[in-house]
Amino acid sequence: MPTTGLSVERALELVADDRTDVLLKSLSSKTRREILVLLAAGVESEAAACCGANEVCALTFARVLGVSSATISHHMKVLTDAGLVSAEKRGLWAYYRLKGDPLSELGQILNTLAACAALQAGCETEAGGPE
Repeated sequence: MPTTGLSVERALELVADDRTDVLLKSLSSKTRREILVLLAAGVESEAAACCGANEVCALTFARVLGVSSATISHHMKVLTDAGLVSAEKRGLWAYYRLKGDPLSELGQILNTLAACAALQAGCETEAGGPE
């Protein structure tokens, strides 16, 4: 089997965990995925003038994504509850940071599934099965 850094047994444990469902559901929204990209890449614009290094304030998300602050608040709660971001309240604004560990864990699960699928596809092709 291709090396994925995660055993099949450990991957099965992780996907059986309710936390994996929470992580996957939190990524099911386009807006939440856009928020994660902005957090990962950083926001370099006048809209982000209030933000510090490696953090973005809720107001910046609303401005950059063109949605209401109430919508951002809803999405940030989902991402925070899933453990994908951390929040720090300063004055009137909340500032968010990306937490990489849950994404790395999910990436390992997906890499294991992809490696298993590739191995299976290779075996089926060699045996004359479906490609």
